Amino acid sequence: QVQLVESGGGLVQAGGSLRLSCAASGIIFSRNRMGWYRQAPGKQRELVASISSLGSTNYLDSVKGRFTISRDNAKSTVYLQMNSLKPEDTAVYYCNSAPTPPNPYWGQGTQVTVSS
Repeated sequence: QVQLVESGGGLVQAGGSLRLSCAASGIIFSRNRMGWYRQAPGKQRELVASISSLGSTNYLDSVKGRFTISRDNAKSTVYLQMNSLKPEDTAVYYCNSAPTPPNPYWGQGTQVTVSS
């Protein structure tokens, strides 16, 4: 049974930083490309950043240079360091495989709110 537990969100002022963590179980974590997704109110969920099993990364253009994704295969955990946060980064952030499997399971997510 897949479990994804996201944490680390919060309320920060614009320009601030947060570090998100996602602990995964029930998947062969080390073999999966993992991603961080976000969903803002009234918008579709989007892939923000992803990292392969060997560490190659991809980023949404709007977060390049500000966000850094990393992983610890020994801990089955993926991280998202977010710097220079902007109000438009406000969303619920989720982790999952990238791309997601059919009918994916989603964790509860972690809320990130950036005030101006």
